[in-house]
Amino acid sequence: MENIWDSLQSLTDANTIIGLGFYVLLVVVFAETGLFFGFFLPGDYLLFMAGIFCAAGKLPVDISMLVLSLAIAGILGNYVGYWFGYRTGPLLYKRKDSWFFKKRYVMVAEEFYHKYGGTALILGRFFPIIRTFAPIFAGVVKVSFKKFTIYNITGSVLWVSVLTLAGYFLGRSYPEIENYLQYVILAFLVITTAPLIFAFLKKKLISGKSVKENEIDNKDI
Repeated sequence: MENIWDSLQSLTDANTIIGLGFYVLLVVVFAETGLFFGFFLPGDYLLFMAGIFCAAGKLPVDISMLVLSLAIAGILGNYVGYWFGYRTGPLLYKRKDSWFFKKRYVMVAEEFYHKYGGTALILGRFFPIIRTFAPIFAGVVKVSFKKFTIYNITGSVLWVSVLTLAGYFLGRSYPEIENYLQYVILAFLVITTAPLIFAFLKKKLISGKSVKENEIDNKDI
């Protein structure tokens, strides 16, 4: 059991993933963007760290090849997520929660999609959990495959390019940033999870107000 837990912990550590090699990095990005159990994998800061490691020569691949390969992995991952949602459909809402699947994550992706429309597939790339479940929900509601393809490619290219190149150029300009990677990771966790926490608290607050209003209305009756 401890070995399994250690393995799962290593999968959430960007240093470990990148240290395992270029192809493992691609597999992790693919899994996080298309497989429903990949929601716990690092995404944003993994790309950023890959850029830093590439600049430092610790990831032996050209930056253009790195960006292209990561973008393709993200595109293919979303296609798998779309196919999974398309095939399973409403069954996802009936599926029991488990360690690898949470029904509320699909609902979060659904709310995000209803709020932003098709662009949710682009914006969602920059948010954990939504990044994994947005393409699955797109398959559930059977978004046009042509439209999905446009959003999928655009979102993946933007997501990978922005974060990987930001890490690469920062690493080239400030090589000493390698000594402060723990702070970089912490900053990314705060930046990427803060909007989700805010949305959750806002929803709770609105729900609480609705309950109180109903109680007042019932008393008046």
